Amino acid sequence: MTLGTKTVAYFCMEYGLENSFKLYSGGLGILAGDMLKASRDLNAPVVGVGIKWLRGYTEQVISPDGKTVDCYPEHDYPFLEDTGVTVTVKIKGQRIGCKVWKTERFGNVPLYLLDTNIPSNGERLYTAFLYGGGTEERLAQEIILGVGGYKALKALGIDVDTYHFNEGHAVFAGLEMLREEVEAGTGFKDAIERVKSKTVFTTHTPIPAGNERHPLEALLYTGANLGFTTDQLSYIGNTPFNMTVAALRLSRKANAVAELHGVTARDMWKGEQRCCEILSITNGVHRPTWVAEPFLSQPSEPEAIWKAHTAEKQALIDLVKERTGVALDPEVLLVGFSRRATGYKRGNLLFSDMGRIKKLLDGKRLQVVFSGKSHPRDLQGRSVIAELVAMAKAFPGSVVYLPGYDMRIGSAMTRGADIWLNNPRRPLEACGTSGMKAAMNGVLNVSILDGWWPEACKHGVNGWAIGGEDVPSSVEEQDRQDALNLYSVLEQEVIPTFYNDRARWKGMMAASIRSCSDQFCAQRMVRDYFEKMYRRQ
Repeated sequence: MTLGTKTVAYFCMEYGLENSFKLYSGGLGILAGDMLKASRDLNAPVVGVGIKWLRGYTEQVISPDGKTVDCYPEHDYPFLEDTGVTVTVKIKGQRIGCKVWKTERFGNVPLYLLDTNIPSNGERLYTAFLYGGGTEERLAQEIILGVGGYKALKALGIDVDTYHFNEGHAVFAGLEMLREEVEAGTGFKDAIERVKSKTVFTTHTPIPAGNERHPLEALLYTGANLGFTTDQLSYIGNTPFNMTVAALRLSRKANAVAELHGVTARDMWKGEQRCCEILSITNGVHRPTWVAEPFLSQPSEPEAIWKAHTAEKQALIDLVKERTGVALDPEVLLVGFSRRATGYKRGNLLFSDMGRIKKLLDGKRLQVVFSGKSHPRDLQGRSVIAELVAMAKAFPGSVVYLPGYDMRIGSAMTRGADIWLNNPRRPLEACGTSGMKAAMNGVLNVSILDGWWPEACKHGVNGWAIGGEDVPSSVEEQDRQDALNLYSVLEQEVIPTFYNDRARWKGMMAASIRSCSDQFCAQRMVRDYFEKMYRRQ
């Protein structure tokens, strides 16, 4: 498939490209990083647009009393190149300079980063903390990404055919395009159609916090309205201004990030008028980044797979010992669970029945490694971490919480665990790409049928499902049933297979690698974007 020569500008608030490049908070950024790297591998005409965060996202540590402590060290990246371009945006009536940096560290797909940490801005530093501050600071950051990013591409002389907004954070680029069209004499509604012809959008989450809403007064106060009236803003994004709705109304096409997520997203927004269609393009992961070298060639010989996995498991055990002092047992089934710590992902579901989990842990039938960060203001997420830290103290040597979650820990866990546990409340998991990484490394998924897993799961063949497709109507009943189904699949299928039928286990590892490596890789995702989203019909 020829991807063409017309440039796609990919906007995202965060990028997880490598562990030392601290421009990411979690899954959204990791996906964006994988998108750029896969585009590079395919020699695709893509440029990335983001923000150079001075302090980035929190680097969380756990205090001796089990509480989460947020740290924000400054970061410097000597490999960034000064483009010599500075563009200006208006925030609260003040002209703010945005210096444009560039990196070609990742090959032919350049990443341009906007930075307000320059002398002319004085103390008005909006690019310090990723997702930091309140409504005004968030809007300021989104003005910088959207308006500043759009202006930067023009100043750099980059002829963009399609603007791709990865989540709603970049939607003010659409408003800036709209403003230009209106100022050139195009009628407001005709101008919207022109903007739509150049724009596509990816929606990632059905969680309310992931679909930002801002009071119209806040847009006017910060200058994010770009001169549009409250009636015009409401026509674009409702009242209050919904960034997702605005993106759906300013795009020719949008996509959800898994087949099931597409069903959820279309149901979420079906009541909104004038929105574009929402396709399903399942996420993929960049195999050279996340897959251990022995598995990149997709080996089929079970003994070779097991030997390579044993080495990866020992590497994870060594990392746990280095970070926590806990010596895990290489002969005991190792459960991995690492993702953003928030309530709906239910990192504590495994401890719903203390009698049953105590029997498994004390009997050395399994051991568990947890990791993840909570948003600094997510009190429920911090509570989940505190509970997992308490469980690690209650079951020393069998339960571990690894603080400081980052790409290195994520990679070690998705390579070295024996099973990958995923048990979110449904239908709140958009995709869940960590499970893809695990599957490609022969780590068997044990997961709720949400996100990507319904597309891949062959129960008992390449992993296991926790329960079925039916979703109880109440949260309480869903939690109760999912906990029972989790214990059932562990006790009756996973643990007996691991200890009593190792040949079948090795065969399942081979099936996992074979069935997931091509279907869920980022190169397939990029090809889908070019075929289904970027190509003008």
